Amino acid sequence: MIRTPERMELVDRVAQLGPQFAARSIEIDTNSQFPYQNWADLADAGLLSLVIPEEAGGLGADFIGYALVSEELARHCPSTALTFNMHTATMLLTGQIADDMTLTPEHRMMLEENRAHLREGVVRHQKIHSQPFSEGQAAGATAGYSTIATPVDGGYLVNGRKIFASLSGAADFHNVVCVVEGDPRIRLLGMPAGAEGVTIEGEWDALGMRGTDSRNLRMNDVFVPAENEWIPPGLFDQAAHRWPYFYMTLSFSFLGLMRAILDDTAEYLIGDGGPGARREHPIKQQGWAEMNLLYEQAQGLAYRVLAESGVDPSEAAVRRAWASMVTTMENTPKMASIAVRVAGGRSMLRPSRIEQHYRDARCGATMLPWSVEVCLGRLGRTGLFVDENEIPA
Repeated sequence: MIRTPERMELVDRVAQLGPQFAARSIEIDTNSQFPYQNWADLADAGLLSLVIPEEAGGLGADFIGYALVSEELARHCPSTALTFNMHTATMLLTGQIADDMTLTPEHRMMLEENRAHLREGVVRHQKIHSQPFSEGQAAGATAGYSTIATPVDGGYLVNGRKIFASLSGAADFHNVVCVVEGDPRIRLLGMPAGAEGVTIEGEWDALGMRGTDSRNLRMNDVFVPAENEWIPPGLFDQAAHRWPYFYMTLSFSFLGLMRAILDDTAEYLIGDGGPGARREHPIKQQGWAEMNLLYEQAQGLAYRVLAESGVDPSEAAVRRAWASMVTTMENTPKMASIAVRVAGGRSMLRPSRIEQHYRDARCGATMLPWSVEVCLGRLGRTGLFVDENEIPA
């Protein structure tokens, strides 16, 4: 069962914030500004600790609970949902996912100690975390990282550059994926945003998802204390193969965006509800039907994947996860295009929620590591080769 009472209680908590988030959405998009007030509201509602266990002071949501919350959040402000994903990704990786991994007693102790430090910062001090992966190289989840962490007394010195580092100016910690020279295991280091040597480069003026503040992050001999190595070396690599659902979290925000498109199109069609309402037009009804089909296809497959999500999925289950990513990220812009057609010329004039959705919808297909191109490439190979291990994580 996906929609348990416990999960839906958390969704309702987000829904209560929805009207004020939606009211701010246009201004956030127009000014390409980070949604600071929305994040303050999320913090006040305890949602920064959404997937932190109750015994550690959090709300105790699991992966499925987060997916439902993300969908509802994006229904009101997609940029807020997408940035919230970057924060929650670290909490999931250090929590439910890490608990499912095979670790030595030494590494298990390291995990417990370091994530206790991380969780205390979020629960007690409402610290915001980002998780910049992309460097513009290989598209795989465990490849393409040239950011180097050099061991020194008490921690690491980090050098490198990340692109599309969401929450660039808002995060308290940039959780950097990097490697140590001579050691292939991936590290996840919590780099304090205010540390010496941290530089945020350029301006953020994107087509869509304009509130994410995804500028470039440059690191020059940045010291990261050892206690900020949130997971043991090699856990990230293991999780990429054994818990691949982690890489579909972005799609939940786009499911929510599809809900937003439906909401705003329905509002246009119903109008004042009188006898001349646009909902009476057969052509517009057909467009509305097409939009609902696109949403049901994406949500139905996503929820099936969620129902079987967990550690060590079968090859068929992973294929469904890739298929779900493609379906959601491709159906969202299709739906937005139909919405513009149904709503007509006024929907293209700013400020317009439908015009904003049209631009936001086009951003999902490119997002790594499970972009549409990557997922299609893997789906195009699976089932045609004897050794499925040839397909990267």
